[in-house]
Amino acid sequence: MDREELIRRLKGYEWDDLEFKSARHGVPGDAYTTVSAFANTKGGRLVFGVRDRQGELEIVGVVEVDKVQNEFLSVLRSGQKFNRAIEAEGQLLKDEGRTLIVFYIPEAQRQDKPVYLNRDIRLSFLRRGAADEKCTPTEIERMLRDAADVTYDSVPVDLDPERCFDASSVRWYRRILEDRNLNHDPEWSDTEFLLEWGLVVEEGDRLAPTRAAVLLFGSASAFHQLLPRPVVDWQWHRGDWSDGLDDRRWADRLVIESNLVGAWTALHNRYLQRAETPFSLDPETLQRADRPPDYAAFREAAVNLLIHQDYADHSRKAEIHSHDDRTSLWNPGDAYSPTEALLEPGGKEIRNPRIVAAFRRIGLSEQAGTGLRAIFSNQRQLGHVPPVISNDRVGKTFEITLLKEELVSERQLLLQARLGVHLSDLESRVFAFACRERRLRPGDVRAVTGLSGAEVMAVLNRLTAQALISPREGSEGSLFVPAAHLEEQVGELGRAGAFPSADDPSTAQPPGDMSTAQPAQPTAKLSTAQAPVSARLTAVQDRIIRLCDTPRRLAELMSAARMKNRGYFKARHLDPLLQAGVLQMTHPDKPHHPRQAYVLTPAGTAIKARRLSSAVKTAASTNGDRPDVQ
Repeated sequence: MDREELIRRLKGYEWDDLEFKSARHGVPGDAYTTVSAFANTKGGRLVFGVRDRQGELEIVGVVEVDKVQNEFLSVLRSGQKFNRAIEAEGQLLKDEGRTLIVFYIPEAQRQDKPVYLNRDIRLSFLRRGAADEKCTPTEIERMLRDAADVTYDSVPVDLDPERCFDASSVRWYRRILEDRNLNHDPEWSDTEFLLEWGLVVEEGDRLAPTRAAVLLFGSASAFHQLLPRPVVDWQWHRGDWSDGLDDRRWADRLVIESNLVGAWTALHNRYLQRAETPFSLDPETLQRADRPPDYAAFREAAVNLLIHQDYADHSRKAEIHSHDDRTSLWNPGDAYSPTEALLEPGGKEIRNPRIVAAFRRIGLSEQAGTGLRAIFSNQRQLGHVPPVISNDRVGKTFEITLLKEELVSERQLLLQARLGVHLSDLESRVFAFACRERRLRPGDVRAVTGLSGAEVMAVLNRLTAQALISPREGSEGSLFVPAAHLEEQVGELGRAGAFPSADDPSTAQPPGDMSTAQPAQPTAKLSTAQAPVSARLTAVQDRIIRLCDTPRRLAELMSAARMKNRGYFKARHLDPLLQAGVLQMTHPDKPHHPRQAYVLTPAGTAIKARRLSSAVKTAASTNGDRPDVQ
């Protein structure tokens, strides 16, 4: 943290990663409470030398700098105040002659939590917002469970392996293994089979099933003995979540209380029953493709929900909530890795390694480190806004929300056309995300594009060069926001806000005086009438763009639109498309040229392609009951 960032944070509020203390002559006792909270949550900075006066933060400086710094670090490293030594990083900052000390408290390793005070585990704290809250007994139990060297699913249970399994579940699993040609002896009994894969283990002079085995294949009685709660509760709600319908009673519901093999089968079958499957053909085999387009995302998200739950938590159940505009999958049990690391390649620490291995063995989950990336990839293929991940390290929960919202909407394309910028497909997606969220980080670019490293920075640099985004002050290139001169235009593209309509001149906004690297062609001397800037195409404008792959004369366009009033046609339909950058003149320097014609710009071509694609999908969905084409 440098001085500029500190000053910027002082103008805001203390939050979950920052705490201020006066500490002019000594370390206040509640500073150690904050250390416990930061260490048990996700780390944070503790700043000495700032006084809080009824919500107003004032820099007062630390007077006895050496005394305060040495006392604080000595207590943290001694292992006497806390149950384990804490390595903090100290930094001195100067502001107008006053000294501040900034200590970074790292998050403790999973195996070292909870971090508590005075040898009393009840004095464990978590950081919630700007407050340090004492852990409840349940929260302490969750941390202790996650810290254990032996994972929950690997522990043997006192059940008879010859009687505690559902034979049909094991048979289903073994059949898939055989189809995948994994080596195992088909003559083995179910117990011998599970022993071979480490799901049944030798316990002294007898065999015992692991918790993973009972969760995966257990009979009803054995399974409920181990897990006296539902595995998942799936609820369907009418309408969009964004319409505020989340509190309405569900319209349909599926509560699953069977083993994980049965749970997956139930989830899969119900998904296929309710999924929209547009008619499509494989271009090589000419066979009908019946897999829904979002199948890969749902499969990975649903399997993720089943394999990463905290099954020792009997007070909470996994939940799926489906709305018209999204599906959210919520889990008891957070991911061990920080959120920003979840999309990185490579293996991750996992809560239930034996359950995970069993699902991956039959191809029901991607290989280590790729499951979430497969979800994001499927959403990109659909053109949707990236999934939203909430990995709550305090509440020990994980949620992924699959949005059905189009990322680069037609309104976004019209905005880009108005600005006169020429963006690649990836750049267009990134700019659309920046407009939607009002902020952009390198990780967001990865989520939107699938790029990484230098390629991400190249996209950010190109958008910055075109004056579409700019680095936020003090962020050192880690946070970008839409350029200030686009504030009004970006404001029109709110997540669910209204957008000016081309059908209503009173609500239309002027294009404004924008400075971009690639200005649009001038549109002066178009028509004396004040045409609204297009934000939504009229039916007539749709006909125009369908015709203008090649240059078209005004008379041709009027005839296609079945309109005779030249002035009205230009003012109402043609000029807005020119102003919006969807159409361009073949003779822009001479608006009244006798051979003047109109043709699509690259942005107009993109809009036409989108409309044609949408029409094809609509037609396919209405013909979904057509027989296969042989």
